[in-house]
Amino acid sequence: MPSQSTPTLTLVSHNLCPYVQRAAISLAEKQVPFECISVDLSSKPNWFRVLSPLGKVPLLKVAAKDSETVIFESAVILEYLEETQFSPLHPSDPVVRARHRSWIEFGSAILGGIARFYSAKSASDLKAEASALSDMFTRIEVEIHQGPWFAGDTFSLVDAVFAPVFRYFDTFDKIDNFGILEDLPRVTEWRRGLAQRPSVRGAIDAAYPARLMDFLVRRDSALSSLITRS
Repeated sequence: MPSQSTPTLTLVSHNLCPYVQRAAISLAEKQVPFECISVDLSSKPNWFRVLSPLGKVPLLKVAAKDSETVIFESAVILEYLEETQFSPLHPSDPVVRARHRSWIEFGSAILGGIARFYSAKSASDLKAEASALSDMFTRIEVEIHQGPWFAGDTFSLVDAVFAPVFRYFDTFDKIDNFGILEDLPRVTEWRRGLAQRPSVRGAIDAAYPARLMDFLVRRDSALSSLITRS
């Protein structure tokens, strides 16, 4: 059951991290107030090194009257919010909930594929990673039945996880047509709906597209070469 207490929540963030966006979307969907602090992961402040055992974001600082607890790892943060806040984003049925958790892991695997895609050193490697990503999205196409969300009419944590995934393609589409999401009508409609969701839109600031493009340019990769040539 959700807690009736109201601790102060602070989300420690990096302005490009898709895992932070998951937590921000969940908090917004649950209408939970929180403060957001962004850190530069290339020059981590000492206080962050102390708080983050893995040196990663997100962190969630939970400050109660007499104590402060730091929770790390996005999956753990999402589960904590499910257990302590109202407006659940997980299904109530245990089997369906387990299935959703499985597809959340699949979303994390896609993020790994995206990282391999934008880091690929050669044109042939870039093409191979694009094909691998297309195969992954083809797999999830058959799991989406009614829409507009993963579970039909109910927005869930799977949606919160995939919204930052699709956001990368807003930038990739400006660089070239890689064909990753072609011929996937259900995925395309899902992506379009998520892009308009207020919680999704509010999970980044206006500078995000420019920051992401700059990040990609500096990768010294096949993709960055495409960007500089165009």
